[in-house]
Amino acid sequence: MSTPSIDSIKSWAEEDRPREKMLLKGRSSLSDAELIAIILGSGSRDESAVSLAKRVLSIVDHNLYELGKLTLSDLMHFKGIGEAKAISIAAALEIGRRRSITAPQTKPIVTSSKEAYELIKSTIEDMAHEEMWIILLNKGNKLIKRQKMSSGGATATIVDVKMILKAVIESQAQSIILAHNHPSGSLSPSRADIEITNKIKEAVKFFDITLMDHLIVAEGGYYSFVDDGKL
Repeated sequence: MSTPSIDSIKSWAEEDRPREKMLLKGRSSLSDAELIAIILGSGSRDESAVSLAKRVLSIVDHNLYELGKLTLSDLMHFKGIGEAKAISIAAALEIGRRRSITAPQTKPIVTSSKEAYELIKSTIEDMAHEEMWIILLNKGNKLIKRQKMSSGGATATIVDVKMILKAVIESQAQSIILAHNHPSGSLSPSRADIEITNKIKEAVKFFDITLMDHLIVAEGGYYSFVDDGKL
């Protein structure tokens, strides 16, 4: 029976293992070698993934740019790196290269009911059943994301306030806009629409979150609680 290497990651304290370290402390806490070790997935009987990654980096003076120049054959010359691991390293470095030349996505700023409607109309206006969505915004009213909260029948959908609060807190939104569709084509809010609007308004207020508006969307148009003075 072989004796485990003293360099084996399994012998390390859990918080010092690359994957666990990322979970506990975040990705920025990992060294280049630890990040590459995660890509490798495993080392060999005599060497941990981290040790192998350090050995690879030493060849390029710990320069990731130079590492990206290595071919698959170059990588496979290292003991412990076969074709699959070489491809994994090359793919990860290629993703990094493409990310560096990709412009950040411009997020729209939402300051009116019309702008909110333009964001959501293509998603829900022609559906045959009701869906409730929320538009999550940051402090500057810039879009974080749109998220579906419920899906129902032709005339109603059940909205879980707790799920909305969970989505708001997890996204760290500062304000939200509700939006749901009326397959019937009616743009008039029902009593249930008014009640859930007020309920959510009070619920998010407790967390210093603003309910900016609630839109009812139907084919060809929308209704805004704010524009109608009901919010």
